[in-house]
Amino acid sequence: MIVLNLKTYERSLDKALYFVDVASEVVEESGMRIVLCPPSIYLKDAAERFSEIFAQHCDASLPGQHTGDLPPEALKKIKVKGSILNHSEKKLSLEVVKQVSDRLHATALESLICAANLQEADAVAHFAPTYIAIEPPELIGTGVSVSNAKPELITESVKQIKHINEKIVAICGAGVSNKEDVRKALELGSEGVLLASAFVNSEDPKKFLQELVSVF
Repeated sequence: MIVLNLKTYERSLDKALYFVDVASEVVEESGMRIVLCPPSIYLKDAAERFSEIFAQHCDASLPGQHTGDLPPEALKKIKVKGSILNHSEKKLSLEVVKQVSDRLHATALESLICAANLQEADAVAHFAPTYIAIEPPELIGTGVSVSNAKPELITESVKQIKHINEKIVAICGAGVSNKEDVRKALELGSEGVLLASAFVNSEDPKKFLQELVSVF
């Protein structure tokens, strides 16, 4: 699988639905599973035109007096399929990560938990999320892929995650910039990749995505 986190780049705020359509076209052509995580203001519109939409963050709260919260029930109402949790730019305590992951699953939604290192990957694997993204924060946005800078982190994390729960899908994030990064990540045991800026800032997003898909 490929997960595209659009974050809130200026280009994402201007072209989020264009990126959704690009992903949809590539999925139709290839059969590849691509998940897109648009800015929250586009979640409803994005989910109406593409089935694989995740939020970039979700809260553990139940519907009620929680100003500004985004509970799983709100995501489900607009047909969003799941959420990223614990991204390095939106860190949570492990206690809260578990609470939100459990709430997502109780609402029949998927959870993608980011882990910065082996210890965190080990901890969150015990929460039985749908996916874990191994993503050292120091490499995010650098263009230096974790699969090249820290290949042992991928192999050891995947091994530990599968030892704890073989059903969890382990993917590789941080610095994924081209198809060679994807190829290396898969060779190290990753089952997919999570990326952001390389896709959003590419001159031809569809061609860029097609190149990544070709590796699978």
